[in-house]
Amino acid sequence: MTLKKHIKSNADKKQIDALENRIAELSDAVVSLEKKDDDIYREIFDAPMPEALKNAGTGGRRNYQDLSDLTYGKSLSRLQKRLDQIAAKVKVQHTSYDELMKLAKKNTKKLASIPAVMPIPNKDLKRMASGYGYRIDPFYKTRKFHAGMDFTAPTGTEIHATGDGVVVKVETKRWGYGKNIVIDHGYGYQTRYAHMSQFKVKRGDKVTRGQVIGLVGSTGKSTAPHLHYEVLLNGKAQNPANFYYNDLSDEQYEEMIDLCSHPNQSFD
Repeated sequence: MTLKKHIKSNADKKQIDALENRIAELSDAVVSLEKKDDDIYREIFDAPMPEALKNAGTGGRRNYQDLSDLTYGKSLSRLQKRLDQIAAKVKVQHTSYDELMKLAKKNTKKLASIPAVMPIPNKDLKRMASGYGYRIDPFYKTRKFHAGMDFTAPTGTEIHATGDGVVVKVETKRWGYGKNIVIDHGYGYQTRYAHMSQFKVKRGDKVTRGQVIGLVGSTGKSTAPHLHYEVLLNGKAQNPANFYYNDLSDEQYEEMIDLCSHPNQSFD
């Protein structure tokens, strides 16, 4: 092989490697969209994706034999096949989101009511201290299920309602949740805000998403100023991380999922 051909061959290989990396990134992005579609958006509307639509992204084969005679033909065939698979999945998601948009227009009240933002400002994701799942209890040092998410913040930081609803509980406990509020959002959803230092609403008040309902504190079973936040659906605790879709970009959402998945010690 001449030096000129050798240089060209290396350049071609670098381009193929770069394409493979880019295709891998696109594939990850599509998987993220699929996960949000299944775990968040369709869960909200109680509208599972039809099997026929899911299968539309997996069918059909084309002949990649025409690439096999080229230099790096096998690699090119593999890349073309992956691109076609991604294109099919993107088409499915496009159709799915069109359907979800129609559902959204019919359910504007439900969308305003369901928890969809973080209860305290947290764009940089630095205030998340402990996520949903099994964590180490800070007092008893035993493994215990943590039914919400802890946000660290100075005492007096404003706490916001995460969806429209009615305040159904405003209570002060010496232990447990301490000063806490429960909002009923309808459609089976409730949210709890615990360890407050001060209330800004009373039982029976109607609230809107973003309204200040109280201030961060360290009351009840708490080791430091923070907000313990829960989302409940039909009385069963849900992972709050699945309900911040109005707040975060795809990149922030993935980072948040990673941050709150670590089995650390909770603050309460």
